[in-house]
Formats: sequence, C-alpha cells, structure tokens
Amino acid sequence: MASVSVLVVDDAPFIRDLIKKALRSYFPGLQIEEAVNGSKARQLLSRTSFDLVLCDWEMPELSGLELLQWFRTQPGQEKTPFIMVTSRGDRDNVVQAIQAGVSDYVGKPFSNEQLISKVSKALQRSGKLQQLRSRSQQASTGHALESVNTLLGGRKTPAPTAPAAAPRAVPAPAPAQDEGRTSTSRSSARAQLRVAGQQFACVIRSLSLRDARLVVRRSERMPSVFESAVLDLEQADEQEVARINGYVHTVAALEERMDCEWLLVTLKFVDQDPAKLERLSLLIAAGDN
Repeated sequence: MASVSVLVVDDAPFIRDLIKKALRSYFPGLQIEEAVNGSKARQLLSRTSFDLVLCDWEMPELSGLELLQWFRTQPGQEKTPFIMVTSRGDRDNVVQAIQAGVSDYVGKPFSNEQLISKVSKALQRSGKLQQLRSRSQQASTGHALESVNTLLGGRKTPAPTAPAAAPRAVPAPAPAQDEGRTSTSRSSARAQLRVAGQQFACVIRSLSLRDARLVVRRSERMPSVFESAVLDLEQADEQEVARINGYVHTVAALEERMDCEWLLVTLKFVDQDPAKLERLSLLIAAGDN
C-alpha cells in the first residue's frame, strides 16, 4: 500500500517544525517533506506527487498564492488538497486564495487541534485518511508482535509491515539576519499580539529585527512560552499592516506583585522573508525618529 505524503512549505524553520511535530504526533504513518520557500516547493512538486500541500502565503522568491496558481495548472493536480497556512486573514486575501483554487485555510497563529482538524478534513475528502489509518494500525500491530516476541524469549514472528524509517533530523533555525541592528526605543506603531484563540492589544517596549518586548494586560488566557504567535504592526498614518511571525520567548510580571495586572512578553521573530524584514526595518526607523 502506497504511503500518504504531505509537503510543508514555509520560509520560517520554527513554523515548519511546529507543523511537522503536530502531524507526526497525530498521523504516525504520514510521510513528510519540506521546502524552505515557494521556488523550492515548485521544484519538488514538478518531480514528485504529494497527497497534500500545506503552504505559507508570504515567502521570498515565490509566494504561496503564486505557487498555488501554478500548481492548479499542472496535469492531475486540479483537486489535490492545498491548504494555505498564513497570518493573512483579510477578506480580499481569502477571496484571492479561493479563486486560485485553495482547498482550505489555517490562520496563524494556530493550535495543534486547528491544524489537525483541517488536515483530517482534507485527507478525508481525498480518500486518504482511511488509507493512513490502515497503515498506522498495521504498524501498531507490528510493534505489538515485536513486544510479544520479546516476552516469549526473543522468538521472532514476521511482522506484517517493515519498521517505519526513522524521522530525519530537524534543521536548526537559521540565525537572525542583521543582528547588529536593534532599537531600544518605544515604537510609534500600533500593535496587537495574536496567539491561538486569543489576541492582546499591546504597547511596544522595544523593537528590533530579532524580537519585540511587549506590555500586555493580564487575562485568564495568558501567552505561553514557546507558543507560536503573530505580531500585527501598523503605523498610525498608514493602512498597511506588517504581520510578523514568531514565538513567545519569555513572559514575566511587569511589577513584583502577585496581583500585577500587566505582563512583559518577549516575542522572538522567525520570519526570513526579506520583504517582511524590510517592512520591520522601516517601522524601527520610524520609532527612532
């Protein structure tokens, strides 16, 4: 029985790692490949067939929308599930993706449950979910037989399937670009911090190309360390919003009191897209002036 395969496309290593970890936890038999941008993904898709594509929108060289538009013109790929995973949630962007033939949409930041729900629905519609479950059950049976053999003194019983290949080593996140450039001044941009299922209006304490220190009001649902997040930044005199992907690095009370109402959150950026970094540089420069 052929394996079920998925291609994960995102320029941020941290996001790719999050997606791969979630998929491996819920779908043990799923074969996962990855691409660091849209151009690399197009090369892979030109020579290899996948049962599902999970793709970021904003990437260098070739955007997720451009990759989707190209993908739908390829023979036999008119109905292959293609899920856009992105911080873009504006109506115009959603309409663009639907017109291009997107199968579904996952907004950043996302929880594992949200991601798995979308993937399960896509695989169910394409008829691949039952195939994946069958392979997982066979693998589980094989592991059970191996355990029985061990208890019986090492006598071997042929397993119905070969052991699954060990997962490939996950690449370490790329070093931040332009590390020497930082800003410790308060930014004049309006800011909103988004984590899965919650958003926080926030004040920027400091902003750099590597991270942001944010003050947010304490609530029942507080940001968690290592949680995926998106920082929306907008200058008061502009309509364009910069959506910077990152993860929560630290969370601390702003004051040394148990009833402190405010939190200081450090958000580490993971985006590698030059366009986003350029936009972030302009916001930093505006805050310095």
